Amino acid sequence: MFLPFKKDDTAIDTAIMIWNKVISHTGLFKNIITDRDPKFTSAVLTNLHNLFGTKLSFSTAYHPQTDGLAERMIQTFKDMIMRFCAYGLEFKDSDVFTHYWCKLIPALELSYKTSIHSSTGKAPEMLEKGWNSRLPYDTLKKDLVDIHPTVSSFKLILYKARHHANRCMQDSFKYAK
Repeated sequence: MFLPFKKDDTAIDTAIMIWNKVISHTGLFKNIITDRDPKFTSAVLTNLHNLFGTKLSFSTAYHPQTDGLAERMIQTFKDMIMRFCAYGLEFKDSDVFTHYWCKLIPALELSYKTSIHSSTGKAPEMLEKGWNSRLPYDTLKKDLVDIHPTVSSFKLILYKARHHANRCMQDSFKYAK
């Protein structure tokens, strides 16, 4: 999951975000690999991990490859955001709606999770859940009239996000070789 943490978030803020956005949707993890960010090493989160029986493992300092899959995903996601917001943190879509980059996270995450990765030939969601999500733009027909102006805006955002995700992944694999 992609979560927009702020630099000044406390351990309590982090715990609440993890509960609201991760555990409530996916359940508890058996193991979490993280860097040594104080948000994740605090007494609050350490106690929560002990309470829930989650093993907390740390990547080694100066050796972030320990968590290579996550690091690769983070880099790809940063590339997606940078491509989408190349001209600033705010952008206007074709319907002249203004968006802030944080609001793009759910659409970009969906695009990332449902895009086929060249290394596996499958979408991460397919590997995780065993099925592909039915996406909004898969069901819309070109001859349908938009019910609300935001429908076309949402459709465009998802289309662009998926397109950018595919480009980012292709570029990432080129540079990784």
